[in-house]
Order: sequence, then structure tokens, then C-alpha cells
Amino acid sequence: MYGLKDLKSKIEIDANSVECPVKGCSFKVVRQRKTFKREQKYQCCTHKIYISPSTFAYETEKENLLWHDSSDKQLFEEIKKVKRESRIARDNSEDALTWNVMRFLDRQGLVTDFLSKLSNKKINESELILWSYSPKEKSSWTLLNKAREEFGEIIRRGSEPDIIVKTDKVLYFIEAKLNANNKSKPSNPKNRKQYETGGNNMFRQIFRSDYETVVIKDRRYELMRFWLLGNWIAHQLKVDFEFYNLVPSSREKDIESGFGKHIIQTEKSKFFRLTWEKIYDYIRVLEDDIEKQKIIEYFENKTIGYNNRGNIIKAFDIAK
Repeated sequence: MYGLKDLKSKIEIDANSVECPVKGCSFKVVRQRKTFKREQKYQCCTHKIYISPSTFAYETEKENLLWHDSSDKQLFEEIKKVKRESRIARDNSEDALTWNVMRFLDRQGLVTDFLSKLSNKKINESELILWSYSPKEKSSWTLLNKAREEFGEIIRRGSEPDIIVKTDKVLYFIEAKLNANNKSKPSNPKNRKQYETGGNNMFRQIFRSDYETVVIKDRRYELMRFWLLGNWIAHQLKVDFEFYNLVPSSREKDIESGFGKHIIQTEKSKFFRLTWEKIYDYIRVLEDDIEKQKIIEYFENKTIGYNNRGNIIKAFDIAK
């Protein structure tokens, strides 16, 4: 895995070629345009990465993952059976970031402690559900599938929160972002499914703004769906609901007010912005061990590619 310490701070890009971003390598590949492709003409013959002007991808997904012992491999393969899309081999993959960070917390038995501190509530039991896969059920989480159907979604193409944590007191939905923003819209704006009518007209109970304003005008389609489905599931479980937008500290600074103006929040149902740097700060003060050292170095060296001038972009605002 390559990070700040391994990569050039600036790469040469011209009309026809891009140089390998790894320090000390002078190899150049044909310049990619538009869609990222994994073809030999775009691959460094030494480092085996596929290169574009803005990012690169590893030859295998494993190279972008910190945790891949037998239990990790088994879980990862099971997740891939239900997860709709994966670009985990990409350097700027938010899925790889999500796996590396959340699996660290899970492997260390820290999920409940982190959430307890985050919510200021004593969480005793938790199940981490990544990309809808429930380890306890060994399949796509049943309640999420019921929520999808309740609001008119097709299960195999339904809403897929990056991170769900089912606990004894709170249902957590966490939508993770790295490069992407929160703007999204439906592929077919005329097909509103049952978002406005499902759950005994739950939309009216938890939104201040109408569907047109939230989804079409403000392009909060993804956030709308997670707020709706999460509230419905929490109601079935009889627990509180907390929905977090997990982002780098430099991004989406106004998302709490930007999305918050559309929704009705109560003591039992809240929306928050959470930063990756806050998770880093939580990990940083833990007792030292090998796995902690790995994840700390990962955070501190994480990149999200190169800008249009060929300068490297550091992922997080972290001072070593």
C-alpha cells in the first residue's frame, strides 16, 4: 500500500502520458481519459498499479486493505455477495477506507466504546453491518430488506448504507465519504417509489420539506433515503436513531444545516456530521499495539490522488 511517504508530491502529466506516482520510478503510461480503465497500457511495469492523471488502482483489492487474515477474508468475501458495487482497489476508494477503519474498531472490540463516547450513551451490545451484510444472519440484513420493500425499493438494487451498527439503545447509520459529496439525484425522477407513502406516510412525520425540494431541488436523494429507512427500522426495533455523515474535516462543513433544514429531528432521532479525523483522535490515545500503529500510519499517510496540476492531495488534516 502506497501513501504520502511513498508517493511523489508532484507527477508529470502531459497530453499523452502520465508518470508513475511512486517515488524513484520514471516509468510513464499512456494517459487515461474519461472512464478509469485497468488495461496493460495504463499499468506501471514495476509497481503493477494502473495509473490515471488523478489516481491509481492496485492490481488486487488485497493491496489496499490493512486487514486480511482468514476471518477478514471470509467476511470480505461474504460482504461482496451482497454489496452492489466495489472499487476497493482504487487509491481513493472510500470503501477501502471504511473497511480499514471500521474493521480495526471491530477487531479490537472497540465499536461499542467508540459509539458510547460519540453518543454520550452507554452502549452495551453492537453488531457492525457493513454494506448491508449482517454477520449474525450471514446475509443481507433482514430488517433493511423489509425497509427497502416498505418504501418500494427492489431489494437487490435498494438503498445501501456504508455502515450500520445495530445496538441495544441506538440504531446507527453512517454514510462514509472521502472524495465524493452528498449531492445525488434519482436516475428516474418520475419514479418516486413509495418514499412518500410507505411506513404509514412516515415521510410527512420526519421531513419538513416536501420530496420535490429535498430530492430534486436540493439533490439530497441518498441522504433522504437513509433518513427515511433508518427511522423506520429504528421504530421497529424501538431504539433511537442516529444518522452520521462521515467526511474529511475539510469537506461538507455545512451539511448539518444543509440537510438538517429539511428534516424533523427529535431527542430520539438525530442527524450529525462526523469526521474521519475524530475517529483518528479516538484511536490515537488508545494503548499502543501493532494494529494501532498500522491504522495510525494509514491515517497519517492517506492520499486521495492528484489535482489537475499534478500535486498530491493529502486525505486528512492530521499533524504528525
